[in-house]
Amino acid sequence: MMSLLRTRRWLGFTAVVVVSIIAFGLLSLWQWHRADDKRLQRQELESALAAEPVRLADITRPSGGGIVPADQWRHVSVTGRYLPESQVLVRKRPLDARNGFWVLTAVQAGDGEVAWVNRGWQPTTGDALSATSSPEPPPGTVTVTGYLRPMEDADPASNEGLPAGQVAAVDPDFLPILGEAFPGYVQLSDSTPPQEDLVALPVPTVDENRNLSYAAQWLIFAFVAIGGWFFFLRREAADDTQRRAAEADVTRLP
Repeated sequence: MMSLLRTRRWLGFTAVVVVSIIAFGLLSLWQWHRADDKRLQRQELESALAAEPVRLADITRPSGGGIVPADQWRHVSVTGRYLPESQVLVRKRPLDARNGFWVLTAVQAGDGEVAWVNRGWQPTTGDALSATSSPEPPPGTVTVTGYLRPMEDADPASNEGLPAGQVAAVDPDFLPILGEAFPGYVQLSDSTPPQEDLVALPVPTVDENRNLSYAAQWLIFAFVAIGGWFFFLRREAADDTQRRAAEADVTRLP
């Protein structure tokens, strides 16, 4: 067996197996770290979604604009009046394998600050580039609770040529100018009074189990490589022993 391992062919094969085992181990470790990251994301998301809502006015506004990463999916509430004239449809927002729109409407709070609210989803009917009507927001004073989301950053060209009342993204540059507005939007989860005819957007799910299964699979591949190396070595060693025995028998013949 040792003589086989000293041959050029087996030295090359062993090198390939060793490199493969190291690669499989590193890939398994990478997936394990990704699972750890996702587990932390899941815990932070679950904590944010389960927390009691805080007033949007109490959220810190960073000096550079936008919202801080820690406030993403923060449970917030805002009380005020919808501004129906601000309502726009954000196009190309599929849900459950159907294309549709987000319905975005601004709320003006009692202190005068404006906040954009993603009121929900409606399906596309007919041509997505044609004018589409959407449900009017509830009149009077409303209290909206939902989850804080960052504004999007889109290519200005993507918003060109769209029908009035449609935008390509939740980008402040695409939305109607309503004065000073909160640098994020609220994904509605509940409203008082309730609204109708719109589908509430689901919150994301983060699951690390797939990455854990990938990590285990890469380890299995490493063990298969080790087992294959031993299997082929033992088989070739046995074949080599039989060949040598046959050659010895031949030489002993009269």
